[in-house]
Amino acid sequence: MSIPPSTAVSLPLPRWAYVPGETADAEADHDTLWQAKALVPSRFRGFVPARHPALRYGIALNDSGYFWESQEVLEAVWAAAPQGGRERMLLRACIQIANANLRLRMQKPRAAVRLLREALGELAALGARQTSADGFADGFPSAALAALLRDKLALPALSMSDWVKIGVAWRA
Repeated sequence: MSIPPSTAVSLPLPRWAYVPGETADAEADHDTLWQAKALVPSRFRGFVPARHPALRYGIALNDSGYFWESQEVLEAVWAAAPQGGRERMLLRACIQIANANLRLRMQKPRAAVRLLREALGELAALGARQTSADGFADGFPSAALAALLRDKLALPALSMSDWVKIGVAWRA
């Protein structure tokens, strides 16, 4: 997934993908992530816009294999999302998916399965909530993402190649 040109923000990919315990020589590329986090307001009013550049960037990071970095950016967006809102639920699911992908890369498939199940639970709870605004959660095809998670969880075992691209749901 690429960030649409309409966001008018050009954010570079990190110089490397940080993997805790594997990239001990190098810390995460915090300077690059700071650029995206700086775009996040202290609080979103009412809802998180689907086209917010930090949100799109966080999802693009996950879909490009930068799982730890994706979590960092999406957590910043989540922290600014309205309390009790649908966006917080969807963002929590996206963060759990990025974390599960990181666990797969770290060869911890059981932890990944647990996180994917939690993400699926968030998506189910999101589906039970009534839409109320023009935010990220209202236009996002959460049912398609949930179906993708169910397909992954139905596999006999997960491996590094089974990571989930969040943006695939938008293109489905």
